[in-house]
Amino acid sequence: MQWGGPKRVVPPAIDLEKLPHIDFVLISHDHYDSLDVTTVKRLHARTAGGETTFFVPLGLKRWFARLGITNVIEMDWWDEYAIDGMRLVATPMQHWGKRSPFTRNEHLWASWVILGDEFRFYFGGDTGYSPHFKETGERFGPFDLSALPIGAYEPRWFMKYHHINPDEAVQAHRDLRSKLSVAMHWGTFMLTDEPLDEPPVKLKAALQKQGIPEDEFLVLKHGETIILEQADADNGD
Repeated sequence: MQWGGPKRVVPPAIDLEKLPHIDFVLISHDHYDSLDVTTVKRLHARTAGGETTFFVPLGLKRWFARLGITNVIEMDWWDEYAIDGMRLVATPMQHWGKRSPFTRNEHLWASWVILGDEFRFYFGGDTGYSPHFKETGERFGPFDLSALPIGAYEPRWFMKYHHINPDEAVQAHRDLRSKLSVAMHWGTFMLTDEPLDEPPVKLKAALQKQGIPEDEFLVLKHGETIILEQADADNGD
């Protein structure tokens, strides 16, 4: 929460105004570190190139309407929506929602799948480990790229239901049949008990233990960019 913290440890790597036009935004759930009022308003105000569409889990459309934002598509798990030659699918994840002391699970939470003709992307959101990874992988995999959380996992007796740890992130990578995964949800806020720089270290150990090459699951520096070259269907590169 902007008025109560916790504060970001690392500032945003790029100013929002310097981003290109954003065609659509995927919202995973309603927690304050994942749904910020000021950021949503600023994204909505950037109208160059057309209005940005927000895709949200069930119940959140009303929240956006109260901000005067109506270009919102609300979806239940396994709902699909076609946009710009792609299919967007709201998929399950194991989490919860809350934006005030008086409401809990008022809005649904979701991970997201983007399906193009030649590229499949999975966004994991915030989630505990459950069979939903394997089910999503069976329905829509293999994925060319997945964004998977690796941080905010201690103490396990409490956090295991809400956030995967690096070992579980590697298992999720395998369940999804992801060709390449990128780590997210670490190193920005002090939310839990583990040291802020521990998740990448634990991820490296988990990859080694499960026999996965390190270049299949990348940890990027804040603001780092990678370029993925499209596979050549003729030679399989």
